[in-house]
Amino acid sequence: MMPETGHLDANELASRCMRTTLTLDDDVAQRLQAESRRTGRSFKEIVNEYLRTGLAQSRTVKSMSSFRVIAADLGGPTRSGSYDDVEALLEESEGVEHQ
Repeated sequence: MMPETGHLDANELASRCMRTTLTLDDDVAQRLQAESRRTGRSFKEIVNEYLRTGLAQSRTVKSMSSFRVIAADLGGPTRSGSYDDVEALLEESEGVEHQ
């Protein structure tokens, strides 16, 4: 609620917005500036949007279960005894006329 004077005191203003100095790598700053020019939005808006997006995604990634591979036994080596001889494997699986 706005005080009768029409001005916010320092505490009320600080609770609505935080000013900080942020040092960006050159490549990041250039990409943000390009996005600002491309969209016509302020640099501040672009930075806040990308920070919000990144923070939201980091929560999503953490909540996902880890990836697992479940191995299946496909049987032992072929009659030739090795998987290194591709020609022998093709002959065994497709016959002599595999070409």
